[in-house]
Amino acid sequence: QVQLVESGGGLVQAGEPLKLACVASGLTFNFYTMGWFRRAPGKEREFVAGIIWNGEGTYYADSVKGRFTISRDNAENTVFLQMNSLKPEDTAVYYCAARRYLLGGVQRRTEYDVWGQGTQVTVSS
Repeated sequence: QVQLVESGGGLVQAGEPLKLACVASGLTFNFYTMGWFRRAPGKEREFVAGIIWNGEGTYYADSVKGRFTISRDNAENTVFLQMNSLKPEDTAVYYCAARRYLLGGVQRRTEYDVWGQGTQVTVSS
Protein backbone atom coordinates (compact mmCIF):
# COMPACT_ATOMS: atom_id res chain seq x y z
CA GLN A 1 0.00 0.00 0.00
CA VAL A 2 1.43 3.33 -1.11
CA GLN A 3 1.37 5.89 1.66
CA LEU A 4 2.76 9.33 2.46
CA VAL A 5 2.71 10.52 6.06
CA GLU A 6 3.53 14.11 6.95
CA SER A 7 4.69 15.32 10.34
CA GLY A 8 6.23 18.37 11.97
CA GLY A 9 3.40 20.85 11.71
CA GLY A 10 2.41 23.06 14.60
CA LEU A 11 1.90 26.56 15.93
CA VAL A 12 4.82 28.98 15.74
CA GLN A 13 5.33 32.72 15.92
CA ALA A 14 6.25 34.82 12.92
CA GLY A 15 9.96 34.64 12.19
CA GLU A 16 10.44 31.22 13.74
CA PRO A 17 11.45 28.09 11.82
CA LEU A 18 9.68 24.78 11.38
CA LYS A 19 10.69 21.59 9.62
CA LEU A 20 8.21 19.24 8.00
CA ALA A 21 8.90 15.62 7.11
CA CYS A 22 7.09 13.21 4.83
CA VAL A 23 7.80 9.50 5.03
CA ALA A 24 6.90 7.37 2.02
CA SER A 25 6.12 3.67 2.05
CA GLY A 26 5.00 1.15 -0.52
CA LEU A 27 6.93 2.72 -3.39
CA THR A 28 10.47 2.88 -4.76
CA PHE A 29 11.25 6.29 -3.33
CA ASN A 30 14.37 6.92 -5.44
CA PHE A 31 12.23 7.02 -8.59
CA TYR A 32 9.70 9.54 -7.31
CA THR A 33 9.69 13.29 -7.67
CA MET A 34 8.39 14.74 -4.43
CA GLY A 35 6.44 17.93 -3.92
CA TRP A 36 5.07 20.04 -1.10
CA PHE A 37 1.80 21.86 -1.56
CA ARG A 38 -0.33 23.88 0.81
CA ARG A 39 -3.92 25.00 1.16
CA ALA A 40 -4.78 28.07 3.15
CA PRO A 41 -8.35 28.66 4.38
CA GLY A 42 -10.57 29.73 1.52
CA LYS A 43 -7.87 29.19 -1.10
CA GLU A 44 -6.92 26.50 -3.56
CA ARG A 45 -4.09 24.09 -2.99
CA GLU A 46 -0.87 25.68 -4.26
CA PHE A 47 2.61 24.53 -5.06
CA VAL A 48 5.32 25.23 -2.48
CA ALA A 49 8.41 23.23 -3.44
CA GLY A 50 9.49 20.20 -5.45
CA ILE A 51 12.55 17.99 -5.79
CA ILE A 52 13.27 15.89 -8.86
CA TRP A 53 13.68 12.15 -8.45
CA ASN A 54 17.04 11.98 -10.23
CA GLY A 55 18.63 14.86 -8.35
CA GLU A 56 18.44 17.26 -11.29
CA GLY A 57 17.02 20.09 -9.27
CA THR A 58 14.63 21.77 -6.89
CA TYR A 59 11.80 24.18 -7.53
CA TYR A 60 10.14 26.78 -5.32
CA ALA A 61 7.15 29.05 -5.40
CA ASP A 62 8.17 32.69 -5.53
CA SER A 63 6.47 33.30 -2.20
CA VAL A 64 8.80 30.93 -0.35
CA LYS A 65 12.02 31.24 -2.35
CA GLY A 66 14.94 32.05 -0.09
CA ARG A 67 13.02 31.02 3.06
CA PHE A 68 12.09 27.36 2.44
CA THR A 69 14.37 24.48 1.49
CA ILE A 70 13.27 21.09 0.20
CA SER A 71 15.55 18.08 0.58
CA ARG A 72 15.31 14.32 0.53
CA ASP A 73 16.92 11.34 2.21
CA ASN A 74 16.50 8.39 -0.12
CA ALA A 75 17.89 5.97 2.47
CA GLU A 76 15.05 6.94 4.82
CA ASN A 77 12.35 7.39 2.16
CA THR A 78 11.80 10.87 3.50
CA VAL A 79 11.41 14.33 2.03
CA PHE A 80 11.81 17.43 4.19
CA LEU A 81 10.68 21.01 4.03
CA GLN A 82 12.74 23.39 6.13
CA MET A 83 10.75 26.58 6.63
CA ASN A 84 12.53 29.63 7.95
CA SER A 85 11.35 33.18 8.59
CA LEU A 86 7.76 32.03 8.70
CA LYS A 87 5.02 34.56 8.06
CA PRO A 88 1.33 34.53 9.03
CA GLU A 89 0.51 34.09 5.34
CA ASP A 90 2.31 30.74 5.43
CA THR A 91 -0.50 29.41 7.60
CA ALA A 92 -2.01 26.43 5.79
CA VAL A 93 -2.35 22.69 5.68
CA TYR A 94 0.80 21.35 4.06
CA TYR A 95 0.63 18.28 1.85
CA CYS A 96 3.29 15.96 0.55
CA ALA A 97 2.86 14.53 -2.96
CA ALA A 98 4.68 12.05 -5.19
CA ARG A 99 4.85 11.08 -8.85
CA ARG A 100 7.10 8.47 -10.37
CA TYR A 101 9.69 9.70 -12.88
CA LEU A 102 8.19 13.20 -13.03
CA LEU A 103 10.55 15.67 -14.69
CA GLY A 104 8.33 18.45 -16.05
CA GLY A 105 5.35 20.20 -14.51
CA VAL A 106 6.66 19.83 -11.00
CA GLN A 107 4.59 22.84 -9.95
CA ARG A 108 1.28 21.40 -11.19
CA ARG A 109 -0.69 19.53 -8.57
CA THR A 110 -2.44 17.52 -11.28
CA GLU A 111 0.87 15.82 -12.11
CA TYR A 112 0.99 14.03 -8.75
CA ASP A 113 -0.88 10.82 -8.08
CA VAL A 114 0.03 10.08 -4.48
CA TRP A 115 -0.88 12.45 -1.64
CA GLY A 116 -0.51 12.57 2.10
CA GLN A 117 -3.20 13.60 4.55
CA GLY A 118 -1.58 16.92 5.39
CA THR A 119 -0.18 18.63 8.45
CA GLN A 120 -1.35 21.96 9.84
CA VAL A 121 1.07 24.86 10.08
CA THR A 122 -0.12 27.96 11.91
CA VAL A 123 1.99 31.09 12.13
CA SER A 124 0.90 33.74 14.60
CA SER A 125 1.81 37.39 14.24
